[in-house]
Amino acid sequence: MVKKMRTALQEFIALESSAGIILFGAALLAMVAINSMFSPYYLGFLDIPVAVQFGGLEIAKPLALWINDGLMAIFFFLIGLEVKRELLEGQLSTIEQASLPAIAAIGGMAIPALIFVYFNWNMPENFNGWAIPAATDIAFALGVLALLGKHAPVSLKILLLAIAIIDDIGAILIIALFYTSEVSGVSLLLAGGGTILLFVMNRLGVIRTAPYILVGIFLWICVLKSGVHATLAGVIAALAIPLNAKDGSSPLKHLEHILHPWAAFLILPLFAFANAGVSLAGLRLDDLAAPLALGVAAGLVVGKQIGVFGFIFLATRIGLVKRPDGVSWFQLYGLACLTGIGFTMSLFIGNLAFAEPEQIETVKLGVMSGSLVSGLLGFCFLRWAPMTSPVRPA
Repeated sequence: MVKKMRTALQEFIALESSAGIILFGAALLAMVAINSMFSPYYLGFLDIPVAVQFGGLEIAKPLALWINDGLMAIFFFLIGLEVKRELLEGQLSTIEQASLPAIAAIGGMAIPALIFVYFNWNMPENFNGWAIPAATDIAFALGVLALLGKHAPVSLKILLLAIAIIDDIGAILIIALFYTSEVSGVSLLLAGGGTILLFVMNRLGVIRTAPYILVGIFLWICVLKSGVHATLAGVIAALAIPLNAKDGSSPLKHLEHILHPWAAFLILPLFAFANAGVSLAGLRLDDLAAPLALGVAAGLVVGKQIGVFGFIFLATRIGLVKRPDGVSWFQLYGLACLTGIGFTMSLFIGNLAFAEPEQIETVKLGVMSGSLVSGLLGFCFLRWAPMTSPVRPA
């Protein structure tokens, strides 16, 4: 059983690492497109009108919003499946296993947010972006670890994965609590009915995934119309999927296995391509010193290091947790740097936080510069970090 879990985990890490490379390529392609003769075509592609109508119900949005609200709901559905599995039988299933990554993740969300607020204290119009540097992009971070080979022990990758999962839980809660616009009572009531139906099906032992998906689509429409961000419907639907059925099958793991490649190699790259395009026309170095960009970048680079590494160090010193076997303090510091790669989730929260194009462009500048510096620092520390003991090949 343990061997099967380790194999599944290694397959997941390998998939996420490859996805990080594809993500980088999609982001680079967006940067080239927006800063070249192809800029009108790039912007035109994102503005393609897409409408779905069923009787009196119509959902009409430009393609960019279908990617951010629709495809990302599928990605959040996958996150929900991963969170449920890890909480029930994975790396977060016991207090002892969850303590270290939970402490690291809390520090890694709180300190970057405080640093952002510090840099924007005199700019109240920017306060809504406080959560932007609190997120970690697991695909990019694991992609960097993949480049390190034997210099990144498996235990370090498992810790990074656990921190990122708790980080995702925090991001879900933040979006639900702080990035919800005016709500529609009727739509919210219908969404509540869909949620109840999902969990009733779970309690009745329904193991076929099709009914859950159909009700999940209904829930997504209701949440979209309610004013609450639609991606949360994906998380709610995922939590209702049964982990283990009486016949020995696992509907949750089956869906997770199917969705992982689609999320890694299509959904996230499309999101990166749609959101990473930052025009460099007229860009000056002092643009990076703008409070909004600086707050995001400093939160990712400095805040993540202090939050993740500092909280782990203090927690081990007072005896709350133990440092993972075979992992040095230098390697833990390198891991803390890698958690500063915000990219996908930071851009996602940035789009929720601001509506003004100028602010969104500034956020992109801060996210991409902060993520780049964090990735380079993490790579360098881990590449030349001393090891406390021999490590197994990844």
